[in-house]
Amino acid sequence: MNLSATILLAFGMSMDAFAASIGKGATLHKPKFSEALRTGLIFGVIETLTPLIGWGLGMLASQFVLEWNHWIAFILLMFLGGRMVLEGFRAETDDAGEAPHRHGFWLLVTTAIATSLDAMAVGVGLAFLQVNILTTALAIGCATLVMSTLGMMIGRFIGPLLGKRAEILGGIVLIGIGIEILWSHFAP
Repeated sequence: MNLSATILLAFGMSMDAFAASIGKGATLHKPKFSEALRTGLIFGVIETLTPLIGWGLGMLASQFVLEWNHWIAFILLMFLGGRMVLEGFRAETDDAGEAPHRHGFWLLVTTAIATSLDAMAVGVGLAFLQVNILTTALAIGCATLVMSTLGMMIGRFIGPLLGKRAEILGGIVLIGIGIEILWSHFAP
């Protein structure tokens, strides 16, 4: 795979994380660049690891991974998105406080895993091609780091415009990503 194909693949794989990080940034109270970078690092590291895991699984049992990865991503994203929507409605009825300043580590890890399962499937496919999997995985991780950090900062500006509805919108985005993953698997 040549350099331009690797770059296109890397940024293509980062789009789900970009969309999710916009929602994450919108739900926080004016996230700082350090929080955006933290989110980008978490998403980037996981997005680097998943194609490597997929590549390893592709060498062992590609059929199982390809049959189930879309369902796993769909269920995780539906759960996380549904939780965000419920929290957003709960926040509208509960005017007790302002938005949090930081997302929990495990919430970010779970979201990153859910949005990176397509990269695992790509890793399975890459197992059958002559590619340097380490270079490709690092390119995907770096693109995701940049796009997720950028997404959080975009979310910072969208959040105040949306107010308490930002978490609902973020949850809807995650649900939409899950539906799109499932749809793209079954669409002709």
